[in-house]
Amino acid sequence: MLPLVSIIIPTYNRLTMLSELMEALVLQTRKDFEVIVVNDGGERVDSLKEYYPELDLTIIDLTENVKHVQARNIGVSFAKGEFIMLIDDDDLIVPTHLETMLEKIKDVDLVYSDVEIVQYVKKNGIREATGRHLFAYELDLPAMRKYSTFVPSGSLYRSYLHDRIGKFDPQMKNYWDWDFFLRVAEKFSVARSEVAGVLYDFSAENSNQSKDLTSMRFYLDRLSEKHSLGHLPTKNFWLLLEEPQVKKRESPSKIIWDGMPFISRLQRLGKLEEA
Repeated sequence: MLPLVSIIIPTYNRLTMLSELMEALVLQTRKDFEVIVVNDGGERVDSLKEYYPELDLTIIDLTENVKHVQARNIGVSFAKGEFIMLIDDDDLIVPTHLETMLEKIKDVDLVYSDVEIVQYVKKNGIREATGRHLFAYELDLPAMRKYSTFVPSGSLYRSYLHDRIGKFDPQMKNYWDWDFFLRVAEKFSVARSEVAGVLYDFSAENSNQSKDLTSMRFYLDRLSEKHSLGHLPTKNFWLLLEEPQVKKRESPSKIIWDGMPFISRLQRLGKLEEA
């Protein structure tokens, strides 16, 4: 029997956080999914299979670092599910997330989730939240052409979309997700899940490319040219929070996470020494 959902996770030298994500996946109330981890030329992550044998887990080890967009494309090429869910290796999902998203996507082609932006500190190698901020905005397709509030991590879509519009554009390093959303929304139906089912890591110590506004400018101009968007301001999630046009779209959302850390089996068994 084929899995209903293929979860694609590119990773590069983040075994600790990746193991926490495996813990979040084991806790899912829906179990009919496969997990495809694309190891983008980083340290081996084979131990995940040993500690999470109940997961239908495929690990694709790349011999060179092809960067995150192409790594996702490789993961997609291995997917067997009717649906694809994207998750970044440093993000987490609440136990009901997959169930919620499958219910929401029944009448559409792509659904994305509200998220909580979380700042963590590490204590004994475990991420503990020091701050959290709701990121939840009305879905307004014209407004999404200037300020995108689409978060790809935790999003769910029908796998046939890639057959019809192609894979993620590797020429869009910083805005591959916005580009994908615009391409989908142009021809297919999209929806927002009004549940904050995704925990998006925006910690100071974590390397997150959306913090580098200088390098983002080049790709933003490329995105604008591709989709005829006109001049776009360079914003990351934190800057978006204070943008007046975005604040007008603020919307209520259901908070699920109880704030407790996700402690992986590798951490509980002392196999990770990371401080």
